[in-house]
Amino acid sequence: MSRRVVVTGMGAVTPVGVGVNAFWEGIKQEKTGFAPITRFDASDYKCRMAAEVRDFQPEDFMDKKSARRMELFCQFAVAAAGEALQDAALDMEKEDPYRVGCSIGSGIGSLQAIEREYARLLEKGPSRVAPLFVPLMISNMAAGNVSIAFGLKGKSLNVVTACATGTNSIGEAFRSIQYGDADVMLAGGTEGAVSPIGIAGFTSLTALSDSTDPARCSIPFDKDRSGFVMGEGAGVVVLEELEHARNRGARIYAEVLGYGCTSDAFHITSPAEDGSGAARAMENAMADGNVAPQDVTYINAHGTATHHNDLFETRAIKLAFGEHARKLRINSTKSMIGHLLGAAGAVEFIACVKELEEGFIHRTVGLRESEEELDLDYCRESRREEVPYALSNSLGFGGHNASILIGNMRS
Repeated sequence: MSRRVVVTGMGAVTPVGVGVNAFWEGIKQEKTGFAPITRFDASDYKCRMAAEVRDFQPEDFMDKKSARRMELFCQFAVAAAGEALQDAALDMEKEDPYRVGCSIGSGIGSLQAIEREYARLLEKGPSRVAPLFVPLMISNMAAGNVSIAFGLKGKSLNVVTACATGTNSIGEAFRSIQYGDADVMLAGGTEGAVSPIGIAGFTSLTALSDSTDPARCSIPFDKDRSGFVMGEGAGVVVLEELEHARNRGARIYAEVLGYGCTSDAFHITSPAEDGSGAARAMENAMADGNVAPQDVTYINAHGTATHHNDLFETRAIKLAFGEHARKLRINSTKSMIGHLLGAAGAVEFIACVKELEEGFIHRTVGLRESEEELDLDYCRESRREEVPYALSNSLGFGGHNASILIGNMRS
């Protein structure tokens, strides 16, 4: 028999605020994180906007020596994990560290380290490449550094499924607790890829918006959408077996009910045109949680503001929900924070928990008018209403589809 899993802590580093409270207040205030790129000179680039994390000082979350041995994506992960642990009031001295694990992924790792050390290789030769180049660059070091920082000796995972990474990471942590591999898991995603090669590569792929208007550069489900805005940051949650949480008197935010994932097996960048893969992921998550489609009222969509994603995700929702799709509230958090790639699903999971907790569904900021086939309720306005269940979707290059379902605590 599988065990029940609950959320007991959350941590976030985002373009609209560092810390969950700052992030959530920014979302409720419809704050957007879009501004000209400052991490490098982007004046020659077609895309010159990003959603950067502002006012982040790694020394606020770790000592200077540790910070120097981490690239930005790892610093974000450690900061978010520290907040999540503190929020959960989890005392590691009272825990069996081999029963506390980590599932924190990054879609890319450190492009900055690759750029920096490759330039050094060309200019000064192979002997001058930094000794720590590889451990600074590889994507599993987010999970590795979090485990080291907080003494987590249980299962340590690095899921890499492109833009589905954060959702898959939480889903695999959920499974690990369900079936007894761990009692507690820190789970989520992190990314820091606002770099010359990152922006140039996504621009060449025609995935990024070239708008310089902060109000119109990330507009999911709008007929004038032109691509996503690159974001950065991290989201980490503490997932815990229900009785373990109750025995230590933990505050419980929500229960994780179901997890579904599929592959489109279709194209390296485009989702399946009929939405069948994403639809099955949603169906699997609901079936896993024993929740009927007609009982779900809210979806936090992947909603990237690219033409194909928004159209094909809409088709997927219609396929999974039938006529009930027209009764769903659907929004995209990316309308405010941009696309955090491997961190997107994790930060959006946190948004779902807060929406469920407060009975508040945020609007899809910037959405004015959709084209004919995009005819669902994409939340042009925020609203206060009970959210019994929240379904969060993530879709990644390569055809990765992941959906996770949360709800208020059942009896």
